[in-house]
Amino acid sequence: MREILGRRRRLLSRRDNDRPEMLGAALTFATAWQWPVLPGVAPDSQGRARCACPDPECTVPGAHPFDPGLLAATTDERMVRWWWTNRPTAPIILATGGMAPCAVSLPALAASRALAALDHMGMRLGPVIASSTRWALLVKPYSMEQLGELLYAKDFVPGSLRFHGEGGYLALPPSETGQGPICWERAPLPGSAEPWVPDVEAVVDAVVEALTRTGVSAPEL
Repeated sequence: MREILGRRRRLLSRRDNDRPEMLGAALTFATAWQWPVLPGVAPDSQGRARCACPDPECTVPGAHPFDPGLLAATTDERMVRWWWTNRPTAPIILATGGMAPCAVSLPALAASRALAALDHMGMRLGPVIASSTRWALLVKPYSMEQLGELLYAKDFVPGSLRFHGEGGYLALPPSETGQGPICWERAPLPGSAEPWVPDVEAVVDAVVEALTRTGVSAPEL
């Protein structure tokens, strides 16, 4: 009996140790920054596929909403606590747009070179989220009409740029996904209020110029 109780305590302790980092991050996003979040579908724990969702060809394994769906995203503290108390290692998914930031993402190698060029240009950036394959630059919320006008006015926009606006989503740090960890390439200041983010026009203009200057083709990924 002592052995069983001891094993149970170890398991509960291990679960509790897993919980604070994810729950704390989710609460910061939802309650301190007012970013609506929800738990994502986890990577497949059985190793049969990279994602636990029913789609065997899932392109964002473990990094998307499934149950609950995206419309359930909330800033409500009680709901966030309930989700991550019951699913302590679930990825944190941001519902982009509305009152939350949107994002512009591009392949990791191109993003790395673009950020170096933007730093050289003196461009001020907000938080940047990195995965093994893509980096996402957070920007102020924008409408589809605003984005359409911006892209229409440009002679060239790399096809590898993706736009996460109203109705979109992003996995937030410190989530673990089927493609590896999600982390901050440029982290918000610790303990700060809601992070500052630039306008989408400034970011798209600067990224396109940086990619052109550095000769990065930014292949489709």
